[in-house]
Amino acid sequence: MFKRIVCLTCALAVYLGTPLLHELDVRGTAAFAAEDGEKPKPETRRIPAMSEATYKKLSEAQELVEAKDFAGAKQVLNDMLKRRDRMNGNEVGQVFNMLGFVYFSEEKYGEAINAYKEVLAQGENIPEGLEVQTLYTLAQLSFVNENYQQALDYMRQWQQRADNPGPDPHIFMGQVYYQMENFPAATEQIERGIALAKERQIPVKEQWLALLNFLYYEQEKWPKVLETLETLVTRFPKRQYWVQLAGIHAQLGNEKESLWTYEAADVGGYLTEQGDLTNYAGTLMQASQYWRAARVLERGIQEKIIERTDETLLQLGQAWQLAQETKKAIPVLEEAAKLSDEGTIYERLASLYLDSDNNEACVKAADGALDKGGLRQEQTVFLVKGMCLSNMGERNQAREAFVECRTIARREDDDSNRRICQQWITYLDNEEKREQELQRAAAQL
Repeated sequence: MFKRIVCLTCALAVYLGTPLLHELDVRGTAAFAAEDGEKPKPETRRIPAMSEATYKKLSEAQELVEAKDFAGAKQVLNDMLKRRDRMNGNEVGQVFNMLGFVYFSEEKYGEAINAYKEVLAQGENIPEGLEVQTLYTLAQLSFVNENYQQALDYMRQWQQRADNPGPDPHIFMGQVYYQMENFPAATEQIERGIALAKERQIPVKEQWLALLNFLYYEQEKWPKVLETLETLVTRFPKRQYWVQLAGIHAQLGNEKESLWTYEAADVGGYLTEQGDLTNYAGTLMQASQYWRAARVLERGIQEKIIERTDETLLQLGQAWQLAQETKKAIPVLEEAAKLSDEGTIYERLASLYLDSDNNEACVKAADGALDKGGLRQEQTVFLVKGMCLSNMGERNQAREAFVECRTIARREDDDSNRRICQQWITYLDNEEKREQELQRAAAQL
């Protein structure tokens, strides 16, 4: 029942909600927030100077980018590249860097990747900071372009060059491994990212925990699933996490824990969908708390969270019946029976009416069940109908019902009901004989 509750009740957008691309400034360089205590690496390279002419052209292109005139910016940058033999490596790298940003802004990720690769191709002619940031940008663009192995390769290169990286790269690699369906590797990366965040007192994001929970679920690491969900409902209390936690407890046979979770979620107002309340009611019924289950279902129907259908009304009627609230169960089941395409609810009603000595309603319900059909054991309905008719003194009609019951039971190899119906037939025949003898005896007096 709850087998796929985690991976199906939560959209993957929740798990992959962490932004994949850092915002880029207008020069196309990935912008990073430094961790506490992080210091930029001192420049160790001798970078070729940029000429005034190149600077002016780049400034012109930048103004066009800021005005979102990407076509114009590309024209300026491509004209510059036509004369690249007159530029040094640093200047060429800066041109491709801005060109990569323009392609990124146009969502042309393949072209953006090619441009950023040209930045790296300039080797030690570009600043180390630009090289490091370009590696990160290429990792993320490769991910967006669904080249997952390339994304990992660039990220590993970045990690070797970056100064004191925080948790985000591990979370990113976890997402990449997830897309590659390498769940153990994804789990390891997400765990490392979360551990690093805690170590540096950086807030652990909801999306990280949600993805980790999904990964644990896929690997059937149930203690870890429960642990992560408990963290989610505590720190980020939302409907889906409460429902998942209750569902996993139920799946593992932790019935008390499942019920407690549903109770807490209900008090908190997190059970807002039909399935939430019907599952909660079902859990209450498993715990033999039938009256409470009926109240939950009744409230859900009244508040129009639960749709008024034959199935939901049947569940409510069953709860009232098991709670020994027959007067409340009968009208609910009557409505459910009218809505249903099958006669099974009328069958239940016939038995209820029999138990409450409402024989006329019993016969009517039995006929309703037989008319609609779809019964598991048609013979039992004839049995109940015959008993109600017998109670009404309708001996001939009762005998006909019992004969029909016996016929069907024989055909279905149902020895139990065949014997019972035969006993009723014998009883009615004996009663008929006894009355006839009494009448003859009275006539002779």
